Amino acid sequence: MTIRLLKFLFGAATVIFLLAPLLAILPIAFTSSSFLAYPIPSFSDRWFAELATEDAWRRSIVNSLLIGAGTTLLSTVLGILAALALRRRVVFAAALRTIFLLPMVVPAVVLGVGLQILFAGLGFPNTFAAVIVAHTVVAVPFVLVSITASLEGIDYRTERAAASLGASPAKVFWKVTLPLAMPGVLSGAVLAFATSLDEVVLTLFVAGPNQLTLARQMFSSIRENISPAIVAAAFLFIVGTIFLGGLLAVVHRRAARSAAPA
Repeated sequence: MTIRLLKFLFGAATVIFLLAPLLAILPIAFTSSSFLAYPIPSFSDRWFAELATEDAWRRSIVNSLLIGAGTTLLSTVLGILAALALRRRVVFAAALRTIFLLPMVVPAVVLGVGLQILFAGLGFPNTFAAVIVAHTVVAVPFVLVSITASLEGIDYRTERAAASLGASPAKVFWKVTLPLAMPGVLSGAVLAFATSLDEVVLTLFVAGPNQLTLARQMFSSIRENISPAIVAAAFLFIVGTIFLGGLLAVVHRRAARSAAPA
């Protein structure tokens, strides 16, 4: 009983330690003051209104959603293809998997400089395509890990049974493999979208003034003029993440129920 109590107290202390900074700063998103300070004079939604009406904030939110959607689509497709290829016993599979995961450990500044030089040489720097490709580079590893874990839980005999009944490889993939791996695919897609929204270093290197993202706008605002609008934007980030996490939890629970024996 004492060990359980200690584990509970340690877990609670860890959660409080992680959430305390957020709980301290997020209420300022609803302040009527122009400064990040306590006590809050009165509650107001003026900073959320500024996000919706101010041209720079509104444009950065739209750009982030467009770039995030493009990154999610591209990285999910590439992650599925890579996971399927590495699932087969290809030569140097371990080395290939390490190469795919390198963007997770390479410093973002080094990656940003390399991508900037590459895009300049290819002739499309400072474009939405360049930003999407750059974000995809850092998002694919997360998608690959998620989908690979999901594919490892699929019984080969299920796919072989479908193939033995006359299904083509493409039909086996669409009707059997992909539905069974869908929780991992969705998890990877959400991670890719979150990675794109949060990425600022690569964006500073490969994006131009027309590709202003929300993370870059927040970074610029912190350098130039700290206002509660930054906290309001962070609040939207956190609420969106919690919402997506809740949707994933529901998907995983339904998948677990459908996979459980009757």
